[in-house]
Amino acid sequence: MNPAGESDTSRPTKTLFEAIGGEPTFRKLVDEFYAGVATDPLLRPMYPEEDLGPAADRLTLFLMQYWGGPNTYSAQRGHPRLRMRHAPFRIGAAERDAWLRHMRRAVDRLDLPQEHATVLWDYLERAAYFMVNVMEDPA
Repeated sequence: MNPAGESDTSRPTKTLFEAIGGEPTFRKLVDEFYAGVATDPLLRPMYPEEDLGPAADRLTLFLMQYWGGPNTYSAQRGHPRLRMRHAPFRIGAAERDAWLRHMRRAVDRLDLPQEHATVLWDYLERAAYFMVNVMEDPA
């Protein structure tokens, strides 16, 4: 099965970026995500800019590039270095879970075919766990 979820190997392979509708789909995903972040008391303080627009643009460009779209993100910002870029922020289980809650809602609002939604969600979930940089004391 190719990244687009198709099993016919005689056709050219589609990227997930192409399979789910390209830039408009990723813009909708990120817009929905940041609509939740804008009012989240835990996450909103992590975005020092008054306007969430620049952060939304960066995430959109990153996700589009990751999933096979244009490499605008790297052309503008260099290597993603996700952990380094997020290191200044406290990201523990609560922050991860809040991020995932808003992203889950955003993915669900796309109404993607299940196989595409699953592939996208699996990546986002792994990425959220990877960004955790504070281990909480279980006591």
